[in-house]
Amino acid sequence: MASNKEPHCSFCGRKKNEVEILLSGTDGHICNFCIEQGYDLIQQELGVSSFKPGKKKKTVAPKFDIKPPVELKNYLDKYIIGQNEAKKVLSVAVYNHYKRLSQPKSDEDVNIEKSNIIMVGETGTGKTYLARTIARMLQVPFAIADATVLTEAGYVGEDVESILSRLLQAADFNPELAERGIVYIDEIDKIARKSDNPSITRDVSGEGVQQGLLKLLEGSIVGVPPQGGRKHPDQQLVQINTENILFICGGAFDGIARHIAKRINKAPIGFKVDTNTFDFNNEESLLKFVTQQDLKSFGLIPELIGRLPLLTYLNPLDKATLRKILTEPQNALVKQYKKLFDMEGIKLIFDDEALDYIVEQAIVFNLGARGLRSICEAILTDAMFELPSDKTIKTFVVSKDYAQKKFEHSTFYEVKLVA
Repeated sequence: MASNKEPHCSFCGRKKNEVEILLSGTDGHICNFCIEQGYDLIQQELGVSSFKPGKKKKTVAPKFDIKPPVELKNYLDKYIIGQNEAKKVLSVAVYNHYKRLSQPKSDEDVNIEKSNIIMVGETGTGKTYLARTIARMLQVPFAIADATVLTEAGYVGEDVESILSRLLQAADFNPELAERGIVYIDEIDKIARKSDNPSITRDVSGEGVQQGLLKLLEGSIVGVPPQGGRKHPDQQLVQINTENILFICGGAFDGIARHIAKRINKAPIGFKVDTNTFDFNNEESLLKFVTQQDLKSFGLIPELIGRLPLLTYLNPLDKATLRKILTEPQNALVKQYKKLFDMEGIKLIFDDEALDYIVEQAIVFNLGARGLRSICEAILTDAMFELPSDKTIKTFVVSKDYAQKKFEHSTFYEVKLVA
């Protein structure tokens, strides 16, 4: 007996008059909507954009909600004071990198190579904070690695592959997601070549590590131990292609100013001396003239420098900049402490003279922006210890006299005097 039931899609249940096309099969039907959804799903799973015979397969490019460089820099301005040159270089590099990843790959197109970045600046100037802030805006996996613990394979320390282990953990062990992340390698200057002279001992934490980093920075398929390599030697390695991972390196490069000055201030031979030269006596102004040649003189091998084509610098923090860091950014230290006290129902007020005193001490200790928190903690520790138990105080004012009294009686200040 023939059924009079109206034909409908066996997947979604839509009737024939509700769709444009309804294809009939042996035991069922499928509509154009379900065909499109299935097609998109196969594209995502297999990474192909066409199944027609005779056509080359193209990789489907991932979609990134990437902002133009100006908007990226404006976002960084909310959290970081100054360092406009470094912000500009970083914003352009990140924008071009993820714009490059958004383009579908094919043999006919121009292959755009990535541009890794190296940042030179004193401690506390914001190198790590810059990388972390822009990664937070992009919402991509981000990992921070310390180059000081890296050694050659077979020696005490960590292998260079441990850098990608941290990125894999940040991506919830999703290799595809990790391959589009950002890695910040801190203290890159600590793996500088120890000496140009040959030695009977191996440079296991210097040039050897630089050689190991080459394959990561260039772009290759690396076997990554998801739990760390040396403590779990029997684990199965995860294959990660580093071609699309953006590497940002940073270091203080203590003493590089001497290499810059030596390169620029070459004394002429003879009686006629050109007096139209810049004043390079102030070391603070020398970092803006840093080049790859100075990094090579410092101890980085040319192969590593070539894989870090973008070089930028961070200016030392002066008194005016430190004063702004205390109060102006979205997560400024003063705002953080005010919020902590507000949670106890106490209004915290800093006098302008007290803020100036904090900045002056930060200049003396020469710790950069990190020193500001140490000084503020030394000043406010007693208040944060006593006031939560005293419910009668609703307003607390930090004056210069109070700040000076508490700081000069702190261990932080006494250690400076002993030194």
